[in-house]
Amino acid sequence: MDILLKYFQNLTEEQKLQFSKLGDVYTEWNAKINVISRKDIESLYERHVLHSLGIARILEFKPGTQVLDVGTGGGFPGIPLAILFPETQFYLVDVIAKKIRVVNEVAKALDLNNVKAEQRRVGTFDARFDFIVSRAVTNMPDFVKWVRKNITKKNEHELQNGILYLKGGDLTEELALFPKAIQYNLSDYFEEDFFETKKVVYLPLKYKV
Repeated sequence: MDILLKYFQNLTEEQKLQFSKLGDVYTEWNAKINVISRKDIESLYERHVLHSLGIARILEFKPGTQVLDVGTGGGFPGIPLAILFPETQFYLVDVIAKKIRVVNEVAKALDLNNVKAEQRRVGTFDARFDFIVSRAVTNMPDFVKWVRKNITKKNEHELQNGILYLKGGDLTEELALFPKAIQYNLSDYFEEDFFETKKVVYLPLKYKV
């Protein structure tokens, strides 16, 4: 928890309480349904929570923003972002039912009324969102094919609507088809060694009829 307060010093008391409860809730549910490796559960706040909040260093979601989290797994980055942006609506999807069960139980335990989670495959629905977030579920070309029809038309932020993607390593080849993609190094925002190769990739997407 201290690592979050180090970088996010303006949390409300409710947010502090939710983030502090998050560790116990995930530990309890992970013992029943394994969604996070045993090694990573010990570093939950650094490798999952703070990593997810790297997106908030690139963009602050305005109230009323609609965000889709694709392949959310156990709820990352959607759950931490939902705590940080309580007036933003988050829709978390994953194809694995047991992971969505954990997400729903965590959201319920933390009283997150701005989270909806469902087992479904992206590409099977036409709902529109301002931004689409994810943590390295596939390569960027395939990801864009999955979600490009789910971007809404009206822009409300400094950044144009599009993808905010958490990924690591050398992405030169993967992003060759996307000259408008911008890579933000999380090591510029967080000093821990874990973030040395981690990035947020922002890719604007045009609304498609």
